[in-house]
Amino acid sequence: MKRILQEIADYFAIGYNEARGVLLLLLITFFVLLGTLLYRQFWPDTSRDTTAADQRKLDSLVALMRTEGAADEQRFREQRRQGYASRRDEDATTAEHYREVKPFPFDPNTVSVAGWQQLGLPRWLAQRIDKYRSKGGRFRKKEDLLRIYDFPPEAYEQLEAYIQLPNNVPSATPSSPNVAAGNVPTGAPPSNVPSPTATAAPTRERYTKPVPQPFDINTADSTQLIALKGIGSKIAARILRFRDDHGGFVSTAQYAEIYGLDSINLAQLTTYARILSPVRKTPINTASAADLDRFPFLSRRQAEVIVNYRNQHGAYTSPESLKAVRILDARTIERLTPYLVF
Repeated sequence: MKRILQEIADYFAIGYNEARGVLLLLLITFFVLLGTLLYRQFWPDTSRDTTAADQRKLDSLVALMRTEGAADEQRFREQRRQGYASRRDEDATTAEHYREVKPFPFDPNTVSVAGWQQLGLPRWLAQRIDKYRSKGGRFRKKEDLLRIYDFPPEAYEQLEAYIQLPNNVPSATPSSPNVAAGNVPTGAPPSNVPSPTATAAPTRERYTKPVPQPFDINTADSTQLIALKGIGSKIAARILRFRDDHGGFVSTAQYAEIYGLDSINLAQLTTYARILSPVRKTPINTASAADLDRFPFLSRRQAEVIVNYRNQHGAYTSPESLKAVRILDARTIERLTPYLVF
């Protein structure tokens, strides 16, 4: 028994008392499975046969379901026929509205919903035009009416001759006959020609985003990260959290491990975010399980096993000595080594 307990303790890198608990759990699991197998073997499950009365009840339920299904199908067909009939009536009403055109000269930018109906448009289309105007839409030429969704081309052909749009283009005719003839007195500008100083709009300096400069990613703050193209406050906070959880960046290849970064973000970080400062390292032979658990690539269980193995077998002397902890794979040891002091 002691040999078995020692084998369990070495395999799982746990203490002797913990190995006894593991052995007890294995024995309990074995007896539970054995009891279940024996129960099924000697007490087989017997299913009762369906009686004739139960069979009759099932047959009646099936017949009732079929009757209700047929009734539902009939109701569906009736509703569909009524829907077709109502749509035909609506189409006929709409066509009648289009035929009953009473045109009059109108401005499409000011005519009311009732006026559109008098012109022969249905109410829903008149309300759509009114909603378009209420949101800032304007008709600058007659053809703009056809931009309204579902506006019928035949109605536009009947109303085109009655559309009256105000001419918003200012006249270029000069007010002074001397200016019109080109006879401008020398020494003084014409009275109707504004001076350049009076009409020149004040120039505004155009904002230009500052060109980002290379910086140390291990000491940078969110302001330096937000200055990069495509990186906002959320992505900057995610980068800083990744750095703080690990203790710093040891390679630019770690940028690709940050969740949510696209190709533009990665290109900007690779170009401007340099690794100039060393990372924060943890002494492996004095660290607690909580100290090791802060690494995102280590689970709580792995951190506890590393500490237990050290307490049982002595201090770690190099990264190679971590390979004796069977719960750690080569990739995890490779990622952990730059952050440890042996």
